[in-house]
Amino acid sequence: MEYKIKTAELETVCGITSTLPKNTQPEFAFAGKSNVGKSSLINGLMNRKSLARTSSEPGKTQTINFYHVNNEFYLVDLPGYGYAKRARTEVEKWGKMIEKYLHTSKALKQVFLLIDIRHAPGANDIQMYEWILSQGYEPVIIATKADKLSKNQLPKAVKLIRQTLGMSSEQKLIPYSALSKAGREDIYQLLVDLAPELAQE
Repeated sequence: MEYKIKTAELETVCGITSTLPKNTQPEFAFAGKSNVGKSSLINGLMNRKSLARTSSEPGKTQTINFYHVNNEFYLVDLPGYGYAKRARTEVEKWGKMIEKYLHTSKALKQVFLLIDIRHAPGANDIQMYEWILSQGYEPVIIATKADKLSKNQLPKAVKLIRQTLGMSSEQKLIPYSALSKAGREDIYQLLVDLAPELAQE
């Protein structure tokens, strides 16, 4: 489906000690390893080049960022995980912050987990996937960097991710390319399916 993005802005930034916003419009949260292409995906969905800040230093996002789109819904950027140089105490605080968000947000419709399609999910990815499940959400997997593989390689890579995470055939996995935006329309469709009030004429 074609979805028109008219406005997008970074509305709220929450650190470890911040009070989380009580949004009433739908929220869609994105989790993923520090270098998996989360900012590029969020920019692609908002049709902006650099609203979500990409960083050359992995693990730099230490906040939960709320992007307000079309004055109708929020894309929520969760802190990246799996970056070894961060202190364990710091990582634990981020974990508690994400857990608090998942438990307290009344507007959260879906959690998306980003996995690099070029590799089998690592221990951190598996742990995050199982943890999101344990919080009561079934994550939709977005397999990023799909443009790095040939069309022949894609099905095998998708199968490996599904098998490694123990996904059922019904669970959603969407290959995505930040370059070609392949997969973006599928994600838009899912947002509208989850929040029909976002449907555009």
